[in-house]
This record gives sequence, C-alpha cells and structure tokens, in this order.
Amino acid sequence: MASRKLDFPVFDADNHMYETPAAMTKHIDPAFKGVIDYVNVDGRTKLTVKGSISEYIPNPTFEKVAAPGAQEEFFKNGNPEGKSRREILGKAIVAPPAYRELEPRIELMNEQGIDRALMWPTLASLVEERLRNDPAAITAIISALNKWMYETWTFNFDNRVFATPVITLCYLDKAIEELEWVTERGAKIVLIRPAPVPGEKGMRSFALKEFDPFWELMQEKGTLVGMHASDSGYTRYYNEWEGHHDEMLPFVDQSGFSHIVGHSSRPIIDTLSSAIGHGMLSRFPKLKILPVENGGSWVRPLLDAMAHAYKMAPTAFDENPVEVFKRNVYVHPFHEDDVAGLADLIGVDNVLFGSDYPHPEGLADPISYVDEISHMGADKVAKVMGGNLARLMGVENTKVV
Repeated sequence: MASRKLDFPVFDADNHMYETPAAMTKHIDPAFKGVIDYVNVDGRTKLTVKGSISEYIPNPTFEKVAAPGAQEEFFKNGNPEGKSRREILGKAIVAPPAYRELEPRIELMNEQGIDRALMWPTLASLVEERLRNDPAAITAIISALNKWMYETWTFNFDNRVFATPVITLCYLDKAIEELEWVTERGAKIVLIRPAPVPGEKGMRSFALKEFDPFWELMQEKGTLVGMHASDSGYTRYYNEWEGHHDEMLPFVDQSGFSHIVGHSSRPIIDTLSSAIGHGMLSRFPKLKILPVENGGSWVRPLLDAMAHAYKMAPTAFDENPVEVFKRNVYVHPFHEDDVAGLADLIGVDNVLFGSDYPHPEGLADPISYVDEISHMGADKVAKVMGGNLARLMGVENTKVV
C-alpha cells in the first residue's frame, strides 16, 4: 500500500516484470529450440544457455523472490554491521500474480499510487552476454521474448503500463524489422543493452555509422532509447583481475575489488561516451536516451571528462559533448543519490523518478522516493516524479489513481 496520496501524477521509469519460463521459449524459432531451457538440479529449477547452467538469477522461475526493498536500507545507509548478501536480502517471498501478470499489476499500481510505469523485463538481461558468440541465437530469443511480452503485457496498456521490448542490433536488417514490429503494436520505448553489439565479426559499438539506418528510423518514429542496466559483459574484464572466469552473479558476495569497480558505473559511462564520442547523437540529435537503473553519481565525472576532452581535442567532436548530453540524455538517479544536485547539473527536466519495484534493491513503497526530493520545491518534484517522463513518452500527464 502507498504510504500516502500524492496530488500530482506519478510515472515510474523503473518497474519490473518477472518473466515466466515461457517468455523466451514459447515463441522461439524451432531452429533455436533448446538454446534456452529449464532443467531440474537437485530439486531446483535452473536455466541453461546452450546446455550450460546459468546462476545469474538463482531462481529463474521467480516462484520465490527477494522481497521488494529488501536492500533499500543497505543502499541508503551502507552495511555497518558487515552483513552477508544473504542476510541483507532476508527471507524470500512467494511472488504474487502482480509480478507476472498485467491485470493484477494494474490493481497493485492503483494501491501504490502509481499512475503510469515503464515495465522492464528482468531475466532478459542475461541473453546477449551469454550468447555473444551466437548472434543468430540472440536475435531469435529476443524476438521470441518480444512476442511473449506483447501477448502477456502488451506494449501500451491504456497509456498506463508500457512494457519495454528489447532490440538487439546483431543484424541491422533484423533490428529494423523488429523495431517496425514492436512500434506497430504500440511500443513507445525499446530496451537497448548498454554494451557493444555482438556480431558475426565480433563486438563493436552501436554508435558506429553502420547502424545509422536503425537510429534514423528510431528518430523518425520518436521511439525512446531505454538503456536499462544489464549484464554488459564487464565481468569478463573484472575476472582478469580476479583470476577466475565466472559469469556475472549479482546476488552473491563479492570481493572488495568487485565492489570498488562495480560502483564506477563503467558500462553506462562507456556507452554514452560512445554515443556522443562516435557522433551518433550529433547525427541524430532528436534521439532521447534514458539510462535507467544506472543511478546518477556517474554523471558529473563523465561530464568533467567530456569537458576536458573537448578542451584538448575540439576537432574530434561535431559538437560540445557536454551540451549533447544535456540535449539527449535523461537520467534516472537512485533514491540514495543526490537528486537535487543532479538536477542542478543537467537540468531538472532531464531527471526521472524510478523505484525499481519489485526488485530488492529498489523501494518497497515506490512513491516514498518523494521523501528524498521534497526539498526541491513542488514544481520540480512534480516534474521528476512523472511530468518529465510523460512529456518524453507523449502521454497526457494526468492523475489516474
């Protein structure tokens, strides 16, 4: 239940669905059947990718999950008692239907006082990294996921719930085809992994000119570029320092090294450095990029680095990169971030509220985010809590609940 009623519309940029086992398998091209599968291991269901068990999500059925907001105090106040990750997460709960079905989710949003929400997948973030050497399989699985998402959630339910289909750029022609398919069915925003793109000849940036036909179509359609935090592949580089070769495991205890480098926000910094430094956002100045669930503490260091680069090598850029960032990028800061400071830095119109509900690292009561920003003033609070995202999504900014 919401802790209170807010007198302005609330548009949550970071809500999540939990996918069912059918999400990536029900509509799969028969040629790729079995690439993603579920197997029983000592009485527990595990997900396999090309026959290898992935521990990325401990319970990929999501029948039991960590409670919403289980890590809220950890991220806000740290861990002075030195608790283990398991102790912080606490006892798992049985996932209610609202986490996996549209109608119950609408009822829950009504109870929570959320008028509108972007709805991101959870398990899908593992696909591209674990299949980086098989772009054909990535493309098939992402397409199957989008079909399931449309069937289960739709891409725009009553201008309230906006499920975010995924686009992979492994093959330019197929990415364009997938974009046409999802936008014809109401998608206003798509999820692009903040990472280099896998391909037949290896990895490369999505911002290189070979991908311009896709970005031109995105700009023409006015489709937002959602860059939700994912497994961007950086564990491969961290592993070289750690001396092992495990996959990314977000729910296990990590070394001090991992905590330091993990806090550096390297994936989203590199992603936006490429989007701006490779000229993509100058070639397509009307594109709008939303880095979601990446926090906001990385923004100032990145802008400082961009300002220095522009000072030292202005001819390397088509435009001032700092100004490009402020024109094209809209940031979702974490509840524990200095939201007001970020608004002063990039402009309050470029700051978005997101609760990460029902994930454990998010907020148990989504609209309690307002407590962290109430000192900003009523007009700014209303913009951050929903007005900015409603404008970007092109929907009426009105109260529904």
